[in-house]
Amino acid sequence: MTTVVSPTSSIAASSQAAAATASAQLAAANNSTSSLASQQTFLTLLVAQMQNQDPMNPMDSSQMTGELAQISTVQGISGLSTQLTSLLSSISGAQPFQDASLVGQTVLVPGSTMNLASGQAIAGFNLSSAASAVTVSITNASGQVVQTINLGAQPAGVAGFAWDGSTASGGTAPSGAYSFTVTATEAGQSVSATALSAGVVQGITPTASGTQLSIQGIGNVPSSQVQQIL
Repeated sequence: MTTVVSPTSSIAASSQAAAATASAQLAAANNSTSSLASQQTFLTLLVAQMQNQDPMNPMDSSQMTGELAQISTVQGISGLSTQLTSLLSSISGAQPFQDASLVGQTVLVPGSTMNLASGQAIAGFNLSSAASAVTVSITNASGQVVQTINLGAQPAGVAGFAWDGSTASGGTAPSGAYSFTVTATEAGQSVSATALSAGVVQGITPTASGTQLSIQGIGNVPSSQVQQIL
């Protein structure tokens, strides 16, 4: 018996094959950021898929809408990315001008030294969590503890403290540079405490890696390390 192939079936098979090829290419484009970034390529593949679709089983309109939405989304993301890049560039360019406002201000930065002058010295610390007991031990250049300050309970975060130069023996410490350590506990457990030195910002220097602050008695410190302005 001779088998007769319907022209409609032949056309449908051919269309299905071509549509499958276009669909596969479109799917590959959908999965490739670089391909999706090209609107022309995406639309060309979509048109090819539509032209070669099975006339007996045309493309679902919801499928077409979804594919069009994909390129719209990618275009939106691309535009948003461009805007964010421009915004970040503007912010980066304006940073030195913002840091200039710190000149003349006293700031807290990571460090464990403090300067006693005219019976006054200030410094600070940063607690990782709240502590029921915080103690500051101040030592002189010889490494001798000259005073211990009990600050009691302190919340998590940055806090400052002052020392009037009085010593544990009842005397007065001479002006100059001193070091200090911070010990904090909660329910008998140690709490991480970062010592912070205080100094007056005397100037700024913009660099490729960010603004450097010139701090009196401390040196050059990145502006990003400022923990608090006093």
